[in-house]
Amino acid sequence: MMEYSIRKATIDDYDAIYALWTATEQSLRALNPVDDSREGIDRYLKRNPNTCFAATDKDTVIGVILTGHDGRRGIIHHLCVHPDYRRMGIAGKLVDAAEEALKKEGIQKVFGLVFKDNDAANAFWENQGYSLRSNLNYRNKSFHTDIPVGE
Repeated sequence: MMEYSIRKATIDDYDAIYALWTATEQSLRALNPVDDSREGIDRYLKRNPNTCFAATDKDTVIGVILTGHDGRRGIIHHLCVHPDYRRMGIAGKLVDAAEEALKKEGIQKVFGLVFKDNDAANAFWENQGYSLRSNLNYRNKSFHTDIPVGE
């Protein structure tokens, strides 16, 4: 069995995290050049210093989860595990760490966004106990021209 550790993510992990995100098609399509830039992630980590985690094998980042909250509800923005390390329980452990961190901050509800056509991710989240909300529409408005507004 492979040994890995989970720790809080920091801005020093940015290059490794970004390389991880851009190595997988599903993660790559979820990125935008503003919020997922070094400056955007630095801002996010400063706002959410206790709820974002990296899984590492020695010094190599093999998984990451970015999770934050608005004081009322948590949101999982990015969960990604390197393809060579999938099906080993790492994603579930990252989710567990993020959920525990949110609970410690008094958050009682969390949600995440998953592309409808990402069958593997949707099955994963279902197995984690996340139900599909079909009674809501996700609405988006961008304040920056470089951020896609979606389909």
